[in-house]
Amino acid sequence: MDERVVITGLGTINPVGHSTQETWENITKGISGVGRITLFDASDLNVQIACEVKSYNPLDHMSVREARHRDRFEQFAVIAANQAIAQSGLDEQQIAADRVGVIISTAIGGIETTQEGIIDLIEKGPRSISPMSMPKLMVNGAAGNVAIDHHFQGPSYSVSSACASGSDAIGTGWMLIKAGLIDAAVVGASDATITRIGIATFDRVGAMSRRNQDFSMTPQPFDIHRDGLVMGEGAAILILEKESLARKHGTHILAELTGYSSTTDANHITAPIEDGSIAAKAIQNALISAKINSEEVDYINAHGTATILNDVAESKAIKKVFGNDYRSALVSSTKSMTGHMMGATGALETIISILSIQDNLVPPTIHLQELDPECDLNIVANHPIEKNINIVVNNAFGFGGHNSVLVIRKYV
Repeated sequence: MDERVVITGLGTINPVGHSTQETWENITKGISGVGRITLFDASDLNVQIACEVKSYNPLDHMSVREARHRDRFEQFAVIAANQAIAQSGLDEQQIAADRVGVIISTAIGGIETTQEGIIDLIEKGPRSISPMSMPKLMVNGAAGNVAIDHHFQGPSYSVSSACASGSDAIGTGWMLIKAGLIDAAVVGASDATITRIGIATFDRVGAMSRRNQDFSMTPQPFDIHRDGLVMGEGAAILILEKESLARKHGTHILAELTGYSSTTDANHITAPIEDGSIAAKAIQNALISAKINSEEVDYINAHGTATILNDVAESKAIKKVFGNDYRSALVSSTKSMTGHMMGATGALETIISILSIQDNLVPPTIHLQELDPECDLNIVANHPIEKNINIVVNNAFGFGGHNSVLVIRKYV
């Protein structure tokens, strides 16, 4: 189907905001979400900092029963979805329920519930396990809860591709609409991995910053002194609709999702291919699907994790696609503020990409003091830049070698 796919609703709760507006205001101000871990006692861990969702009380958003029956990642997803659906007016439109899909992904699922369940099982025995443990830990729980809450009866599931999960969920929704299988989709991702097991396992991979005493300059994407990612949490949800449906209902169109592609390095379970060649194919294929040339791209929202391997490999991938003009597009990593929200980050960065188009403003990469010579892209450092933004490329890469790329275009 040649019909365009447009974006009509945005919702998020994350380390720098409980809404899209608050998030964008803080992102453009360069406000960091990093702080000491408060969700549990991390004093015996090598990593004691994270980007937590601040001042969060689930009862501000749902009933006691709903909060008790939903893992933290599911709570975040429901909150962000409600925001996006309200903005789009999707609930109010006369659309057959089975023509609305819900593709909400997660990299990990209910890790908090899993951790608590294992402890209870060992210490108290099997009768201590709650009957709600399974619905709280399963990776499709967020998609299922949103579909139930809003009675959407189209395809509903989670795409799991590590830290590319959110972008792949959006791309999957785009493909389902393009294929004519549905007319609208609730898409995005949620993760809440700031737990003892989550922090400890990522630290053992050697991927995390340990600047516990002075975290004022971490994470540092693309900086020569970067020392790893800072774990974040939260959810980001978008509403996709076929253009004719949005126009029929008079829905305000925020942007067009015009291209998507994914590839797999097939190289190493945690490390990217050093030359970025397969990630480059994902970028190139996404541009081809969007019918856009690389020189038309105004801004690249980079994966930019602040790990030694990722930042260099991503820089090489961008250079392969853009050639001698690799500095023509502005580049930033907003993970420098939000931290790495695992599967949810690609979805949040898609929202940020849309807002950059709307406001003609490229958000900064904060904490950048000395650019790594191997990452000599045209990086927006520390302060936003005003520029007419028509086309944005959003990169999301994940353990397992997953590379997911979305292309967003100003709607005209």
